[in-house]
Formats: sequence, structure tokens, C-alpha cells
Amino acid sequence: MNKKRILLLEDDKSLRIGLSYDLEAEGYEVLDCGSCEEALVFAKKTPIDLAILDVNLPDGDGFFTCLEIKKEQDIPVIFLTARDLIQDEIKGFEVGADDYITKPFSNILLRKRVHAVLKRCGEPSNSLLYDDGYLMVDLQNFIARIGEDTLTFTPTEYKLLSVLILNNGTVVTRQMILEKLWDHSGNFVDEHALTVNINRIRSKIEKSDRKYIKTVYGLGYTWTGENIGG
Repeated sequence: MNKKRILLLEDDKSLRIGLSYDLEAEGYEVLDCGSCEEALVFAKKTPIDLAILDVNLPDGDGFFTCLEIKKEQDIPVIFLTARDLIQDEIKGFEVGADDYITKPFSNILLRKRVHAVLKRCGEPSNSLLYDDGYLMVDLQNFIARIGEDTLTFTPTEYKLLSVLILNNGTVVTRQMILEKLWDHSGNFVDEHALTVNINRIRSKIEKSDRKYIKTVYGLGYTWTGENIGG
């Protein structure tokens, strides 16, 4: 079985060495670098499964580097940063972050986050069925049920469900959702329409003791279900 290859961009040499050691001990191959320039060289010539990027770097920042890396390879990204401002976290997710970890952090936590992101992003593309024993949503065939009762969703609601369910457990920013809805339908969906559609979906699937869509204030939404399979 091939090892997962991780690009680690961190200018603190001692931290970089420690993280590389831990990740390699977990069975990953690590490409470690201390500058944005080095990271982009790797991204252009070497297949990578995941990137861990520091935000503050001597020759740029992780946000810009993330955008440049994603031009070369569509891979998941975890940001590491000492900046704990909510604006920075929002920016991280807007440029394509799959997770955002604030320093100082536990190496165990980082390993767990790496494993979770790789597992989530490694789901096969035909894994389009959500079923928790109560709610079933077949995103491929546009079928949804609660028990024996069939639910009716509009095309936009199905697209919105797809974005949320396929990013299960991850915060999806409002901007990211709007961009994906635009890409899929070619129709303009504004902030108000997004809120209306979220509320409609909630009214169809949620009860007082069952909540699926969590609002992350200042960021967007996350699907809180766990059972996705094909």
C-alpha cells in the first residue's frame, strides 16, 4: 500500500522536524519545507495527498500559497497558525482550507486531524448516500426519505444538501456554498436565497431532537451527521 504523501510548510525548523518525525512514525511520507517557494516547487512536480501550511512565512503567507498549490493539485489543506482571529480563520476556509489549527497545539491532535481529513477526502466519488437509520438522502438519484415517507426537495435544495453532506463534519462557508451553487446551476443564488433554502431543508428534516445543519456564526454551516456510505 502506498504511503500518503504530506507537504509540510513550516518555517520554525524545530517544530517542522518534530512534526515530520511524528507524521513519519504514523506511516506518512513527509515533504518538509520552510518557505512558500519550496512548497510550490514540490506542488508543481510531486503528487501530494495533503498539505499542512503555516500562515506566517518568511517569503509570503499560507493563504496565498494554498491558492497557488490548488492551481497545481486539488488536495486538502490544513492551516497551522498562531493567529487566532476569527477573520483569519474565515479567510482560511475561504481559500479552501479543510481544517484550521491554532498554535500551540498537541501533536496528537494534529495527527487525528490529518487522519480525519484524509479519510473524508478519500471517500470514493460515488459515495453519495447518506443514511443514519432515520433520514436517507440518495444524492445520485435525488431520493430522500424519513422512514417510509418520501421527502420533496427542489433542485437547489438537493445541490445544497450535496455540498453539506459531502463535506460532512467540515465548516462550509456561505461564500463557498454560493460559489458551488452557481457552478452547478448557472443561476444566481444570493445570501437571502441561501438562508431561505437552508431554512426550508431544516423544516423538512429536523425535529426538536434531531438536528442536521449547524450554523457556525460568522462562517457558514456544517452537516452534523456521520453516516455516509455507498
